[in-house]
Amino acid sequence: MIDSARPAFEPGGRLSAFGSVFDGFETFLFTPRTVSGPASVHVHDANDSKRTMIIVVLALMPCFLFGMYNTGYQHWLALGAEEMPLWPLMLYGFLAILPKVAVSYFVGLGIEFAFAQWRKEEIQEGFLVTGILIPMICPVEIPLWMLAVATAFAVVFAKEVFGGTGYNIVNVALVARAFLFFAYPGHMSGDKVFVATGKALGYGTPVADGFTCATPLGQIATHSGGDLMLTGVDGHVFTAWDAFLGLIPGSFGETSVLCILIGAAVLLFTGMASWRIMAGVFAGGLCMGWIANVFASPVYPASLLPAWEQLLYGGFAFAAVFMATDPVTAARTNTGKWIYGVLIGVMAVIIRVYNNGYPEGAMLAVLLMNVFSSLIDWCVVQANIRRRMRRLTAKTSES
Repeated sequence: MIDSARPAFEPGGRLSAFGSVFDGFETFLFTPRTVSGPASVHVHDANDSKRTMIIVVLALMPCFLFGMYNTGYQHWLALGAEEMPLWPLMLYGFLAILPKVAVSYFVGLGIEFAFAQWRKEEIQEGFLVTGILIPMICPVEIPLWMLAVATAFAVVFAKEVFGGTGYNIVNVALVARAFLFFAYPGHMSGDKVFVATGKALGYGTPVADGFTCATPLGQIATHSGGDLMLTGVDGHVFTAWDAFLGLIPGSFGETSVLCILIGAAVLLFTGMASWRIMAGVFAGGLCMGWIANVFASPVYPASLLPAWEQLLYGGFAFAAVFMATDPVTAARTNTGKWIYGVLIGVMAVIIRVYNNGYPEGAMLAVLLMNVFSSLIDWCVVQANIRRRMRRLTAKTSES
């Protein structure tokens, strides 16, 4: 069927204006027809951008599935339920996130298809990952029209204006989140947006009006003395183990460190992400968290947290595994990856601890270091050149 339809979309065909759209669907279903030959100078590899994106999406699935469960779990807690039936919780979470995923892909892919047609270029697979990341890093209660506006802004101004997939200098999904945070702060922070309270596509029971529940970082940022007690939706005090499992309020896909680590194992095993960047982010966060805790002050409540707990809350772990490792926007030299990762971890904790008005710092830390990643690589390369020149000069003098 594809072969019989192809002539209509080739140059001179009656549907040639939609050639890139046809090519996008064909290469999504099948291996591209045009490949480099065995006698060429290209290095051959089984991975292409399509396989890479699919593997990253698979690595995100543990977080996505747990996000479905946790969304239903937090909703059931808000209702005061004592029993937590697995499949009703999963169904509620699925129906709650489905419209967000659909809007993200519809808007983002629509814009990418339009730009590919306008430029007469192939449609790239980059938005396969971005499209699922955007709803995963946002509160489940974000209105659909806001998500659509943010997705459009990010795709156009953070990606397409730079040339499309592979040319963006900042993470597209994080730009969408940053746009939402600064344009609609009331829907991206506070204590009313992280727990689903209404019906999900007609399924479930609405929670009583006026229900609120802050995230752990939100509670920490507003702590004003006494023992630091973090409470869940139903008022019970949750532990660091709850945070590690992810049974806490938060953005849809960011709460479970356990599921994030499973995704990290998939990315590292398949070679899709840099272990140096991941290790650097966690090391930088631990180091800065320890320094902040040593000089803890009630003025900055987040400094009261032990360093290792800084890694469990908010989007820190998710950013370390899935955002900082984006190969397009991250540093590329081995030394640069260490520097890049460490600085992200350090900056995330600095923003989180010393800015009480913004309790989460991972997003801004990654975006900031995206801008400096090329400079970091340049400095590393120049240092290598200077070191080799000194070595060459020394050998010349000896001879």
